[in-house]
Amino acid sequence: MTKTPEYEDIPGTTVFDAQRARKGYHLNQFLYSLMKAENRKEFRAGEHKYLMKFPMSEEQRQAVMKREWNRLLELGGVSYALAKLAFTDEHSYQYMAAEMTGMTQQGYLDMMVAGGRPIEGWRSKKARGEA
Repeated sequence: MTKTPEYEDIPGTTVFDAQRARKGYHLNQFLYSLMKAENRKEFRAGEHKYLMKFPMSEEQRQAVMKREWNRLLELGGVSYALAKLAFTDEHSYQYMAAEMTGMTQQGYLDMMVAGGRPIEGWRSKKARGEA
């Protein structure tokens, strides 16, 4: 039985470790393919068809199509690679981060300018009764 790493107890954080890297290999190949204009054009013309070029899981494909940013992280996506998808949709990194936190873009910006999320109550999922 595999022991859950202690860092999985950090609320609001998905650590990109070796296990997630393996799980997300093909997902990240897709995301990085969006760096090329011709690939972005092909993806926008038919998302599902383009996604089928990559041997990722159906769960990963669905998360891409639904733009489930946090789920994509859990499924092995690299945050900077996810930005390629946001940029393909003509959205900023700030837009994506705001969606990931459930905030408006302005609310996210205000929080970051003020120093980020307060640490109170964010030390551990276990202490919050979530684990």
